[in-house]
Order: sequence, then structure tokens, then C-alpha cells
Amino acid sequence: MRIIFLAFLLFVVKAGAQSSASSIADSLFATGHYTKAINYYARTASANSSLQIARAYTAIGNFEKAVAQYKSVVKLHPSLQIASFELGKLLVKTKDYDEARKLFSKLVGIGKDNPEYYYYLGEVYRELGQPASSIVAYKKAINRDSTHLRSLFQLGKYFVMKQLKNQALPYIEKGLEFYPNDVALINLKALAFFNNDEYDKAMPLFERLVELGERKEYIYTKLAYCQFKSWELEKAKKSYKVLLDIDDANADAYFHLGHVFWKDQKLDSARFYFNRSTEVQKPVLWREYESLARLARVEENLKGALKYYQMAHTEDPLNPMTYYNVCTLTDQIYEDPKTSLEYYETYMEKFGTMRPYVTDFVTKRIRQLKEEIHFTSD
Repeated sequence: MRIIFLAFLLFVVKAGAQSSASSIADSLFATGHYTKAINYYARTASANSSLQIARAYTAIGNFEKAVAQYKSVVKLHPSLQIASFELGKLLVKTKDYDEARKLFSKLVGIGKDNPEYYYYLGEVYRELGQPASSIVAYKKAINRDSTHLRSLFQLGKYFVMKQLKNQALPYIEKGLEFYPNDVALINLKALAFFNNDEYDKAMPLFERLVELGERKEYIYTKLAYCQFKSWELEKAKKSYKVLLDIDDANADAYFHLGHVFWKDQKLDSARFYFNRSTEVQKPVLWREYESLARLARVEENLKGALKYYQMAHTEDPLNPMTYYNVCTLTDQIYEDPKTSLEYYETYMEKFGTMRPYVTDFVTKRIRQLKEEIHFTSD
């Protein structure tokens, strides 16, 4: 009897010690002392302590040891789904997608009603470059939870990127029913319309993003363009000027602001911003010179237009339309058929039949000029 009593007492003491070690470990873990927590958890042999060791390794960023610990827990306690789930997420984080695919494929067979398993399976397939399989998994996730935001977002994003607006919108709208101020979903909806050239519908969505504090450069860029295309010219001017407040060397903002003023019939301001665009940028300037050329042409300043088209051609010598405009303006301005003929023949040498309708005109004009030169010489 005495031996039994001593054995029982030893068991109670040992259990108490383990309980004490576990409590200390939990406290250390909760306060961020992960290495010390691991040492205390190691004094106990419970499934929970083993799991906490894996979590502690994850918390300190030692993913290699964390993965090994999780695998040990899963092997010893195969029914502990939380361990398998956390291991799967860690495998995704460490980009071990093939192992993650195997694990989540197993988990969806065990927990068929769990949308998270299907969502992560979708994420793995997406990273593996298997979009069809990822779409199936995301759809299964929302079949189990119609409010699963991340799956709705990924489905919406996929179809927006494919420019399939009508397929994207149902998923985006479903997400916005439950999360009306989710900026990622609002942005997706705006892009769905923007990519479909429905600028009047995209505009209020980009405005809503700004109201929600999303004052990012790309949002203002698209908002300003929507306002420009929707004839909200004063709003467009303000948005482009916000872009310039963000980055006063933004050549695109100056360039598009020039077009806003042009559309508003304020040609001096348009010219100012086109010129400003050329001043702040270092790469190719052909589009600014081309815009200045067209602006000069509107003002019937043909020599000015020719100068800018020549500058545009220097910047982009492979652009057939730029050089074609050099040819036609030379033809209009100078009364020397030989000079005009030289330009048109150079066009044919450089660009041949790249633009059939232009080639037809150039061929006809070359014939006319040759006849003119022939009769003049006679």
C-alpha cells in the first residue's frame, strides 16, 4: 500500500510540474519570449506543447525548424487538423507549393465543409500556374461560405485581369454586399469598368477610393483619366495637379494635363504643359513633340508643326505616321517638288507597306511629283 501511495504521489507531483511548466511557457509565449517558451514547452510531452513549439519557431522566423516540428506533430497526432492546417499555411509562406498542394488536397478530403482549406488550395494552384484548378478551389470555398472575402477577391481579380467584366462583377458585387468599404474590391470594380472603357462608371469608384483614404498615385492617374474622358475637365485638372503635388517630375501627368487644357480650348496652357512634360523627362519624347505638332497644326502654324514632327521623328525614327506627317507638311510648305519627292521616296524605303492606306497616297503622290518634275524640266 505504501508503494502505491508513493507512486500516486510521484504522479501528482510530476503532473503538477508539467502543468506549472506549461503555464509558464504559455505566459512566455504570450509576451513574445519565444525561445524561453520553447524550453519550457519541451519539459512537457503533450500535443499542445509540441504544437506551441512549432508556433514559437514560426514566430521567431525559424521556418525550417517550424516545418520540422509541425511535421513531427502531424505524424504523432494525425487527427489534429489545426497542426496540418498551420503546416500548410507555412509551406505556402515558404513557397514549398508542391508539398502544400499535397497537404491541402488531403485536408479538403477531411474537412469538406471548411472554406479555408479550399481557399489555400486555390492559392497553391495559383502559385503553381494552374489557374483553372485555382478557380475551381475558390468557387468551392464560396460555395461553403458565400462571404469568403479572399476567395471572392481572387475570383474577381482573375476575371478583371482577363478583361471579362461580366464574369468578374458578380463576385465583386457579392463581396461588396458584405464589405461595402473594402478598398480592394472597390478597386477591382473600378478596374473592371476602366478596362472596358466605361470611364463614367469607373470614375465614382475611384473617387470613393480617394474618400476612403487611398491617395495613391495610380488611383489618381486613373481617376483623372476617367474625368478627362467624361468631360469633367475641372475635376481632371485638380486630379492631375494632385499627381504633380505627389511627384512634380511626373511627365505623364504634365502630358495628360496638356490634353485636358487642349480639350478645354485653352491652347496656351496646353502648350505649357506639353513643354513641361518634355523638360522633366529623360526618355523618349516623341509623343510630346507629336502633340505639340498637332497643336501647331490646329493653329495653322505649319512650319512650327513641321519642326515638332521632325523632332518627334528624331526621337522615334521607326514611327511611320510621324515621318508621314513630315512628308506632307514639307509638301505643303515648300514649292519644290524634288524636295517633296525625296521625302516621299524615303518614306517608301523606310516603311514600305506598313500602313496600306498611307502607302496608296504616297505612291500616288510620288507619281504626281515625277510628272510635275518632268513637265517642268521640259
